[in-house]
Amino acid sequence: MNSPPDELIDFIKTGSKFIVAGHKEPDGDCVGSQLALRSALRRLGKEAVVCSAGPFKRTELKNYSEQFTGIPSDYNKSNSKVIIVDCSGKERTGSIQELLDEFPCAIIDHHAASTHSISAPDAPVYTDADSPSCTLLVEKLITALGLELTAEEAQALLFGLCTDTGFLRHLTDKDAQTLEAAARMVKSGASPKTVYNIMNGGKSFNSRVIMGRILSRIESHFGGKLILSYETFEEFSAFGFENRDSENLNKMLLSIEGVQAIVIIRQEYAEDCTVSLRSVDNVDVAQIAASLGGGGHRNASGLTLKGDIPYIKQIMLNTFKNIFD
Repeated sequence: MNSPPDELIDFIKTGSKFIVAGHKEPDGDCVGSQLALRSALRRLGKEAVVCSAGPFKRTELKNYSEQFTGIPSDYNKSNSKVIIVDCSGKERTGSIQELLDEFPCAIIDHHAASTHSISAPDAPVYTDADSPSCTLLVEKLITALGLELTAEEAQALLFGLCTDTGFLRHLTDKDAQTLEAAARMVKSGASPKTVYNIMNGGKSFNSRVIMGRILSRIESHFGGKLILSYETFEEFSAFGFENRDSENLNKMLLSIEGVQAIVIIRQEYAEDCTVSLRSVDNVDVAQIAASLGGGGHRNASGLTLKGDIPYIKQIMLNTFKNIFD
């Protein structure tokens, strides 16, 4: 993994107030990166807040959301800076983008598809597409700043690492450095058991009802290589974001023998749908998502498309036909 650039170290050392921002609809990697970096900045004697457009839809994030506040009134472009984590620039931060536009910014990101030079041409940028989580980059940054991890920071970093790697199950024989980093986090006070319980506990009764409905309508395509299902607008209106359990749903579908990719279409609004893409082995769903205006990781990506479920279903089948036929 790459080391933090000197420009980013200088950006931090010469600042006094920081806004640590992340992408809209945050996940555990984004939140863990923000909270750990805020803590480290404060230990350096800086003022720091974490800021997010939300919503904090995921069950595992419900106990973190209250830490995210607005930008204090005494923060301005002459005395404050922004560090954006886990995304390519201000345009991915959602409704808080216009609040951030006036501040100088830096970017820390691990996604392969990025627009850093477009969104922030003068920003110090720390990226590494080979890193399985943004929290690994934040851990290296904290060390480069001359700090040792606190137990609180280690817990936030391990949480982010585990959420982006499926509790390490997506790692391969090329990820020894990642496991070494996880060991450092545990040595600093992080608890894998606590992280696992945060990620997998606290699910609602209705989360199992909606999962059952999605499972009941799964379709097999291309000789079992692709599994597709959907959540209707009526179901989304009734169950909402808070009853979604995508992680366990994806694990169940990807465990089917012969499956190489899955597509879950959710009609969240009357006029458009979100599409969740997951894969195993050599199917690069990040490229598929990017070709349709989305993005993400090689084996876990997503996008939003205008149209209803039948229309988007056909788009996805046509797209995967080029891969599996």
